[in-house]
Amino acid sequence: MANSFYRCFIVNDRYKLLVSGLGITIKVSLLAVVLGILIGFLIALCNLSRKKPLNVIGKVYTDIIRGTPSVTQLMIIYFVIFATINWPKWVIAAIAFGINSGAYVSEIIRAGILSIDKGQTEAGRSLGLNAKQTMIYIIIPQALKNIFPALGNEFITLIKETAIVGYVGLMDIQKAGDFIKSSTYEAFMPLIGTAVIYFILIKLLTTALGKFENHLRKSEVR
Repeated sequence: MANSFYRCFIVNDRYKLLVSGLGITIKVSLLAVVLGILIGFLIALCNLSRKKPLNVIGKVYTDIIRGTPSVTQLMIIYFVIFATINWPKWVIAAIAFGINSGAYVSEIIRAGILSIDKGQTEAGRSLGLNAKQTMIYIIIPQALKNIFPALGNEFITLIKETAIVGYVGLMDIQKAGDFIKSSTYEAFMPLIGTAVIYFILIKLLTTALGKFENHLRKSEVR
């Protein structure tokens, strides 16, 4: 085991590939999360809208994204839509994952908003707030507490899904592990090392999300 660890990670400083891959994974994931929230919120509003054009746009977007594999979407966005645009690979990959995540986030947000009792909207309007103010100051703060666990799970899933960025030539954690595997002809140690890094990354994120969720719930404790 010690000799295998040395050959896979120490010789030729191969551990640096995993460190560099971790940076790519984090960058892609963070930008994708931000884009996913923004897109998801807009699509959720479209799906909740009574105006037919907006409603149709929201449903078509959601159906297409949820009905096609994320790896196919990544390759279409990278090799077709952004083929002639000279942007960094990780930015294009993050856009692809953000678009994909936005469809799922939109359904989470939509369900969270619909879970709030209609009386809350009526109470806001009776206080003189318009529809926009009622949504911003009354509905969304309450819905956030309900949807946060599901959003956290979506972000965790998103990080793991970024393991496919190797299809567009990005050296993320998974791709770095594959490179070490092909260089050393050893599968066990590179794969275990990759799994451990993902596990630690997800565990840290889960802990942070749990603490933030507890902070949101403090106002409910009497």
